[in-house]
Amino acid sequence: MRPDEELHEPQNRYEAADWLAKARRDLAAASNLIVVSPPLPDVALFHAQQAAEKSWKAMLAWHGLPFRKTHDLRELGQQLLAVEPALRDLVLEAEELTPFAWAFRYPGESDEPTVAEARAAIDLAQRVFETAGRSTGFA
Repeated sequence: MRPDEELHEPQNRYEAADWLAKARRDLAAASNLIVVSPPLPDVALFHAQQAAEKSWKAMLAWHGLPFRKTHDLRELGQQLLAVEPALRDLVLEAEELTPFAWAFRYPGESDEPTVAEARAAIDLAQRVFETAGRSTGFA
């Protein structure tokens, strides 16, 4: 047990672990969706956003902070900064993933994204996930 784990309720630790397990699956899905033939970067972007969202929710759960059902990474990130101010740069960067929760979901709404755009988003989501893992001790 990490020294700071005693500050966190067991239920908070379990909930954080559950969120991170879901985030890990979204990252795996996103990564796989850009290497299939043909690649599916639009769907990969959705899963990258989901991985980041679930990672922030894991950290909020870890701290025992309630959050509403939202895909808005800005809202979740701002809430997280109240207890993790050192994450400011990553929180601000991760906000750019927010629109991928809904962009590309319906025909005719946007130009199709590229595999390069999806890779960049996956890399960002991976950094968010790794940060959440380290912060909660579930790395």
